[in-house]
Amino acid sequence: MIVDNFVDYVKINVKSGSGGKGSTHLRREKYIPKGGPDGGDGGRGGHVIIRANPQLWTLFTFKFKRHFKAGDGGDGSGSRKSGSQGKDVIVEVPYGTIIKDSISNEVIEEINKDNTELIILEGGLGGRGNFHFKSSTNQTPRYSQKGISGKEMNLVLELKVLADVGLVGFPNAGKSTLLSVITAAKPKIANYEFTTLKPNLGIVKHRDYQTFVVADIPGIIEGAAEGKGLGYRFLRHIERNSTLLFLVPCDAEDVKKQYEILLDELRRYNPELLDKDRLIAVSKTDMLDEELKAELDEQLKEEFKEIPYVFISSVAQLGLQELKDQLWKILNKSPEA
Repeated sequence: MIVDNFVDYVKINVKSGSGGKGSTHLRREKYIPKGGPDGGDGGRGGHVIIRANPQLWTLFTFKFKRHFKAGDGGDGSGSRKSGSQGKDVIVEVPYGTIIKDSISNEVIEEINKDNTELIILEGGLGGRGNFHFKSSTNQTPRYSQKGISGKEMNLVLELKVLADVGLVGFPNAGKSTLLSVITAAKPKIANYEFTTLKPNLGIVKHRDYQTFVVADIPGIIEGAAEGKGLGYRFLRHIERNSTLLFLVPCDAEDVKKQYEILLDELRRYNPELLDKDRLIAVSKTDMLDEELKAELDEQLKEEFKEIPYVFISSVAQLGLQELKDQLWKILNKSPEA
Protein backbone atom coordinates (compact mmCIF):
# COMPACT_ATOMS: atom_id res chain seq x y z
CA MET A 1 0.00 0.00 0.00
CA ILE A 2 1.32 3.44 -0.95
CA VAL A 3 0.90 6.06 1.77
CA ASP A 4 0.45 9.62 0.56
CA ASN A 5 2.63 11.54 2.99
CA PHE A 6 1.94 15.02 1.64
CA VAL A 7 -1.00 16.42 3.58
CA ASP A 8 -1.79 20.13 3.31
CA TYR A 9 -5.32 20.31 4.77
CA VAL A 10 -6.65 18.80 8.02
CA LYS A 11 -9.33 19.39 10.61
CA ILE A 12 -8.46 18.93 14.27
CA ASN A 13 -10.22 19.23 17.62
CA VAL A 14 -8.51 20.99 20.52
CA LYS A 15 -9.59 21.40 24.13
CA SER A 16 -7.91 23.32 26.92
CA GLY A 17 -7.84 22.05 30.50
CA SER A 18 -10.37 23.04 33.16
CA GLY A 19 -9.27 24.90 36.27
CA GLY A 20 -9.14 22.99 39.56
CA LYS A 21 -11.59 23.53 42.40
CA GLY A 22 -10.81 25.83 45.28
CA SER A 23 -10.63 24.18 48.69
CA THR A 24 -13.11 24.73 51.55
CA HIS A 25 -10.64 23.56 54.19
CA LEU A 26 -10.84 24.89 57.78
CA ARG A 27 -7.62 24.93 59.80
CA ARG A 28 -7.75 22.40 62.64
CA GLU A 29 -4.65 21.68 64.73
CA LYS A 30 -4.07 20.34 68.25
CA TYR A 31 -3.89 23.72 69.95
CA ILE A 32 -5.82 25.63 67.29
CA PRO A 33 -9.32 24.09 67.24
CA LYS A 34 -10.81 26.97 65.29
CA GLY A 35 -8.11 28.27 63.03
CA GLY A 36 -10.41 29.62 60.35
CA PRO A 37 -10.47 29.03 56.61
CA ASP A 38 -7.23 28.16 54.84
CA GLY A 39 -8.44 26.56 51.62
CA GLY A 40 -6.05 27.03 48.68
CA ASP A 41 -6.87 27.92 45.09
CA GLY A 42 -7.33 25.48 42.25
CA GLY A 43 -4.63 25.26 39.58
CA ARG A 44 -4.98 26.69 36.10
CA GLY A 45 -5.95 24.33 33.32
CA GLY A 46 -3.44 23.58 30.58
CA HIS A 47 -3.20 25.73 27.45
CA VAL A 48 -3.38 24.46 23.87
CA ILE A 49 -0.27 25.82 22.15
CA ILE A 50 0.50 25.69 18.43
CA ARG A 51 4.22 25.82 17.77
CA ALA A 52 6.32 25.86 14.59
CA ASN A 53 8.63 22.92 14.01
CA PRO A 54 11.21 23.65 11.26
CA GLN A 55 11.72 19.91 10.76
CA LEU A 56 8.17 19.43 9.49
CA TRP A 57 7.20 19.97 5.84
CA THR A 58 3.64 18.64 5.76
CA LEU A 59 0.62 18.06 8.02
CA PHE A 60 1.03 14.29 7.63
CA THR A 61 1.24 13.61 11.40
CA PHE A 62 -2.38 14.75 11.79
CA LYS A 63 -3.53 11.75 9.77
CA PHE A 64 -3.09 9.69 12.92
CA LYS A 65 -3.92 12.16 15.70
CA ARG A 66 -6.61 14.82 15.38
CA HIS A 67 -7.77 15.33 18.99
CA PHE A 68 -5.64 17.30 21.44
CA LYS A 69 -6.61 17.87 25.08
CA ALA A 70 -4.63 19.74 27.70
CA GLY A 71 -4.52 18.60 31.31
CA ASP A 72 -6.91 19.84 34.01
CA GLY A 73 -5.66 21.90 36.95
CA GLY A 74 -5.36 20.26 40.35
CA ASP A 75 -7.71 21.08 43.23
CA GLY A 76 -6.61 23.36 46.05
CA SER A 77 -6.02 21.97 49.54
CA GLY A 78 -5.51 23.09 53.16
CA SER A 79 -2.79 25.40 54.42
CA ARG A 80 -3.54 27.61 51.41
CA LYS A 81 -1.85 25.19 49.05
CA SER A 82 -2.76 25.82 45.44
CA GLY A 83 -3.46 22.99 43.06
CA SER A 84 -0.97 22.09 40.34
CA GLN A 85 -1.28 23.65 36.89
CA GLY A 86 -2.65 21.46 34.11
CA LYS A 87 -0.17 20.23 31.53
CA ASP A 88 -0.11 22.28 28.34
CA VAL A 89 -0.51 20.39 25.07
CA ILE A 90 1.82 21.38 22.22
CA VAL A 91 0.58 21.00 18.63
CA GLU A 92 3.57 21.13 16.26
CA VAL A 93 3.07 22.37 12.70
CA PRO A 94 5.38 23.35 9.81
CA TYR A 95 6.08 26.95 8.85
CA GLY A 96 3.41 28.31 6.53
CA THR A 97 0.48 26.74 8.39
CA ILE A 98 -2.69 28.83 8.43
CA ILE A 99 -5.04 28.27 11.38
CA LYS A 100 -8.75 28.80 10.79
CA ASP A 101 -11.94 28.45 12.81
CA SER A 102 -13.69 25.52 11.11
CA ILE A 103 -17.15 27.03 11.67
CA SER A 104 -16.64 30.65 10.60
CA ASN A 105 -13.64 29.87 8.32
CA GLU A 106 -12.03 32.96 9.83
CA VAL A 107 -8.23 33.02 9.77
CA ILE A 108 -6.96 33.06 13.34
CA GLU A 109 -3.24 33.18 12.68
CA GLU A 110 -0.47 32.10 10.34
CA ILE A 111 2.56 30.36 11.76
CA ASN A 112 5.74 31.79 10.22
CA LYS A 113 9.25 32.77 11.22
CA ASP A 114 7.99 35.94 12.88
CA ASN A 115 5.29 34.12 14.80
CA THR A 116 6.49 30.70 15.90
CA GLU A 117 4.19 30.04 18.85
CA LEU A 118 0.55 30.75 19.59
CA ILE A 119 -1.70 29.97 22.55
CA ILE A 120 -4.80 28.99 20.61
CA LEU A 121 -6.89 28.16 23.70
CA GLU A 122 -6.16 29.26 27.24
CA GLY A 123 -6.78 26.90 30.10
CA GLY A 124 -9.57 27.66 32.57
CA LEU A 125 -8.67 29.59 35.71
CA GLY A 126 -8.63 27.73 38.99
CA GLY A 127 -11.35 28.45 41.56
CA ARG A 128 -10.51 30.49 44.64
CA GLY A 129 -10.34 28.73 48.00
CA ASN A 130 -12.51 29.71 50.98
CA PHE A 131 -9.62 31.72 52.47
CA HIS A 132 -10.49 34.52 50.00
CA PHE A 133 -14.07 34.77 51.26
CA LYS A 134 -13.30 35.40 54.91
CA SER A 135 -14.72 38.70 56.17
CA SER A 136 -15.61 40.46 59.41
CA THR A 137 -19.18 39.20 59.07
CA ASN A 138 -18.30 35.71 57.85
CA GLN A 139 -15.34 34.31 59.77
CA THR A 140 -15.70 30.70 58.58
CA PRO A 141 -16.95 30.58 54.98
CA ARG A 142 -17.70 27.01 54.01
CA TYR A 143 -17.72 27.55 50.28
CA SER A 144 -15.20 28.07 47.50
CA GLN A 145 -15.20 28.52 43.76
CA LYS A 146 -15.25 25.86 41.12
CA GLY A 147 -12.64 26.13 38.42
CA ILE A 148 -13.56 27.57 35.03
CA SER A 149 -14.15 24.91 32.42
CA GLY A 150 -11.74 24.52 29.53
CA LYS A 151 -12.68 25.61 26.02
CA GLU A 152 -13.11 23.41 22.98
CA MET A 153 -12.64 24.34 19.34
CA ASN A 154 -12.55 22.71 15.92
CA LEU A 155 -9.76 24.06 13.74
CA VAL A 156 -8.76 23.83 10.10
CA LEU A 157 -5.03 23.71 9.37
CA GLU A 158 -3.97 24.66 5.85
CA LEU A 159 -0.41 24.55 4.62
CA LYS A 160 1.14 26.85 2.03
CA VAL A 161 4.18 25.13 0.60
CA LEU A 162 7.44 27.06 0.83
CA ALA A 163 9.23 27.10 -2.53
CA ASP A 164 11.22 29.61 -4.56
CA VAL A 165 9.41 28.94 -7.84
CA GLY A 166 5.81 27.88 -8.40
CA LEU A 167 4.89 26.10 -11.65
CA VAL A 168 1.61 27.48 -13.02
CA GLY A 169 -0.27 26.01 -15.96
CA PHE A 170 -3.36 24.26 -17.21
CA PRO A 171 -3.87 20.56 -16.46
CA ASN A 172 -1.72 18.32 -18.64
CA ALA A 173 0.60 21.22 -19.57
CA GLY A 174 3.68 19.16 -18.71
CA LYS A 175 4.52 20.63 -15.30
CA SER A 176 5.19 17.26 -13.67
CA THR A 177 7.39 16.18 -16.59
CA LEU A 178 9.41 19.39 -16.34
CA LEU A 179 9.84 18.95 -12.58
CA SER A 180 11.03 15.38 -13.09
CA VAL A 181 13.79 16.38 -15.53
CA ILE A 182 15.16 19.48 -13.75
CA THR A 183 15.03 17.98 -10.24
CA ALA A 184 15.25 14.58 -8.58
CA ALA A 185 11.52 14.64 -7.76
CA LYS A 186 9.42 11.74 -9.07
CA PRO A 187 5.88 13.09 -9.49
CA LYS A 188 3.14 11.00 -11.05
CA ILE A 189 3.07 11.57 -14.81
CA ALA A 190 0.27 10.51 -17.16
CA ASN A 191 -1.49 11.78 -20.24
CA TYR A 192 -4.68 12.99 -18.58
CA GLU A 193 -5.83 16.04 -16.68
CA PHE A 194 -5.27 16.44 -12.95
CA THR A 195 -2.51 13.85 -12.72
CA THR A 196 -1.14 16.07 -9.97
CA LEU A 197 -3.56 16.26 -7.05
CA LYS A 198 -1.10 17.71 -4.56
CA PRO A 199 1.96 19.97 -4.78
CA ASN A 200 5.26 18.25 -5.52
CA LEU A 201 8.54 19.83 -4.43
CA GLY A 202 11.87 19.40 -6.16
CA ILE A 203 15.35 20.89 -5.69
CA VAL A 204 16.98 22.26 -8.83
CA LYS A 205 20.76 21.99 -8.93
CA HIS A 206 22.18 25.00 -10.70
CA ARG A 207 25.76 25.88 -11.61
CA ASP A 208 28.47 25.79 -8.92
CA TYR A 209 26.35 23.68 -6.55
CA GLN A 210 23.70 26.36 -6.16
CA THR A 211 20.14 25.20 -5.59
CA PHE A 212 16.57 26.46 -5.48
CA VAL A 213 13.21 24.82 -4.83
CA VAL A 214 10.43 24.41 -7.41
CA ALA A 215 6.84 23.42 -6.59
CA ASP A 216 4.61 21.72 -9.16
CA ILE A 217 1.16 23.10 -8.38
CA PRO A 218 -1.97 21.19 -9.53
CA GLY A 219 -3.30 22.56 -12.82
CA ILE A 220 -5.48 25.64 -13.07
CA ILE A 221 -8.76 25.68 -14.96
CA GLU A 222 -10.98 28.65 -15.71
CA GLY A 223 -13.05 29.39 -12.62
CA ALA A 224 -10.47 27.95 -10.23
CA ALA A 225 -10.61 31.10 -8.12
CA GLU A 226 -14.31 30.36 -7.53
CA GLY A 227 -13.54 26.79 -6.48
CA LYS A 228 -13.95 24.94 -9.78
CA GLY A 229 -11.67 22.00 -10.42
CA LEU A 230 -9.21 21.81 -7.55
CA GLY A 231 -10.09 25.43 -6.77
CA TYR A 232 -8.49 27.53 -4.05
CA ARG A 233 -6.96 24.50 -2.33
CA PHE A 234 -3.96 24.70 -4.64
CA LEU A 235 -3.98 28.45 -5.34
CA ARG A 236 -2.95 29.21 -1.76
CA HIS A 237 0.37 27.43 -2.36
CA ILE A 238 1.31 29.99 -5.00
CA GLU A 239 1.20 32.78 -2.39
CA ARG A 240 4.50 31.62 -0.87
CA ASN A 241 6.48 31.38 -4.12
CA SER A 242 8.66 34.37 -4.88
CA THR A 243 8.65 33.64 -8.63
CA LEU A 244 5.93 32.19 -10.86
CA LEU A 245 6.88 30.05 -13.85
CA PHE A 246 4.02 29.89 -16.34
CA LEU A 247 4.11 26.77 -18.50
CA VAL A 248 2.25 27.13 -21.80
CA PRO A 249 2.56 24.47 -24.54
CA CYS A 250 3.52 25.72 -28.00
CA ASP A 251 0.59 23.82 -29.57
CA ALA A 252 -1.96 25.92 -27.62
CA GLU A 253 -4.42 27.71 -29.90
CA ASP A 254 -3.24 31.05 -28.54
CA VAL A 255 -0.19 31.14 -26.25
CA LYS A 256 -0.84 34.68 -25.06
CA LYS A 257 -4.53 34.03 -24.35
CA GLN A 258 -3.74 30.91 -22.33
CA TYR A 259 -1.21 32.89 -20.29
CA GLU A 260 -3.74 35.69 -19.72
CA ILE A 261 -6.38 33.19 -18.50
CA LEU A 262 -3.90 31.80 -15.98
CA LEU A 263 -2.95 35.30 -14.90
CA ASP A 264 -6.59 36.32 -14.52
CA GLU A 265 -7.32 33.35 -12.25
CA LEU A 266 -4.45 34.41 -10.00
CA ARG A 267 -5.67 38.01 -10.00
CA ARG A 268 -9.22 36.98 -9.05
CA TYR A 269 -7.92 34.81 -6.24
CA ASN A 270 -5.42 37.36 -4.86
CA PRO A 271 -4.39 40.50 -6.79
CA GLU A 272 -1.11 40.63 -4.84
CA LEU A 273 0.05 37.55 -6.78
CA LEU A 274 0.53 39.78 -9.82
CA ASP A 275 3.33 41.59 -7.97
CA LYS A 276 5.51 38.48 -8.10
CA ASP A 277 8.24 37.96 -10.68
CA ARG A 278 7.13 35.95 -13.69
CA LEU A 279 8.74 33.85 -16.40
CA ILE A 280 6.98 32.09 -19.28
CA ALA A 281 8.21 28.69 -20.46
CA VAL A 282 6.82 27.74 -23.88
CA SER A 283 6.94 23.95 -23.70
CA LYS A 284 6.88 21.01 -26.15
CA THR A 285 8.94 22.99 -28.69
CA ASP A 286 10.55 19.77 -29.97
CA MET A 287 7.40 19.52 -32.12
CA LEU A 288 8.37 22.69 -34.00
CA ASP A 289 10.83 22.94 -36.86
CA GLU A 290 13.21 25.90 -36.98
CA GLU A 291 10.94 27.93 -39.27
CA LEU A 292 7.86 27.57 -37.05
CA LYS A 293 9.93 28.24 -33.96
CA ALA A 294 11.32 31.47 -35.45
CA GLU A 295 7.81 32.53 -36.46
CA LEU A 296 6.47 31.91 -32.96
CA ASP A 297 9.44 33.75 -31.48
CA GLU A 298 8.69 36.86 -33.55
CA GLN A 299 5.05 36.72 -32.49
CA LEU A 300 5.88 36.39 -28.79
CA LYS A 301 8.40 39.25 -28.92
CA GLU A 302 5.48 41.52 -29.81
CA GLU A 303 3.05 40.00 -27.31
CA PHE A 304 5.40 39.66 -24.31
CA LYS A 305 7.45 42.84 -24.38
CA GLU A 306 7.86 43.05 -20.59
CA ILE A 307 7.63 39.39 -19.56
CA PRO A 308 10.66 37.17 -20.32
CA TYR A 309 10.06 33.80 -21.99
CA VAL A 310 12.09 30.75 -22.99
CA PHE A 311 11.48 27.84 -25.37
CA ILE A 312 11.86 24.42 -23.75
CA SER A 313 11.17 20.74 -24.28
CA SER A 314 11.18 18.50 -21.22
CA VAL A 315 11.11 15.32 -23.31
CA ALA A 316 13.96 16.35 -25.64
CA GLN A 317 15.63 18.32 -22.80
CA LEU A 318 15.94 21.46 -24.88
CA GLY A 319 16.38 24.91 -23.33
CA LEU A 320 16.44 23.58 -19.75
CA GLN A 321 19.78 25.11 -18.83
CA GLU A 322 18.63 28.48 -20.16
CA LEU A 323 15.44 28.10 -18.11
CA LYS A 324 17.43 27.41 -14.93
CA ASP A 325 19.74 30.34 -15.66
CA GLN A 326 16.77 32.66 -16.12
CA LEU A 327 15.12 31.50 -12.92
CA TRP A 328 18.36 31.86 -10.95
CA LYS A 329 18.83 35.38 -12.32
CA ILE A 330 15.30 36.37 -11.29
CA LEU A 331 15.61 34.82 -7.83
CA ASN A 332 18.90 36.60 -7.14
CA LYS A 333 18.31 39.99 -8.67
CA SER A 334 18.87 42.99 -6.44
CA PRO A 335 15.77 44.51 -4.80
CA GLU A 336 16.24 47.72 -6.78
CA ALA A 337 16.22 45.90 -10.12
